Amino acid sequence: MQVSVRDNNVEQALRALKKKLQREGVFREMKLKQHFEKPSVKKAREQAEAIRRARKLARKKLQREGGM
Repeated sequence: MQVSVRDNNVEQALRALKKKLQREGVFREMKLKQHFEKPSVKKAREQAEAIRRARKLARKKLQREGGM
């Protein structure tokens, strides 16, 4: 991952880097890896996340179709 610093503006480059890391999910992954997660708990969490994503996608799709 690369961020360019323009006009010695390190603060702006740092903000851009944090935003990129946030989008990639690096912070979330670091938080999850701080402690061991049992395989059964990991599986349940991943299934819940998948359900949440599917519901969100369906909600957005319905909103898009209803808005037209």
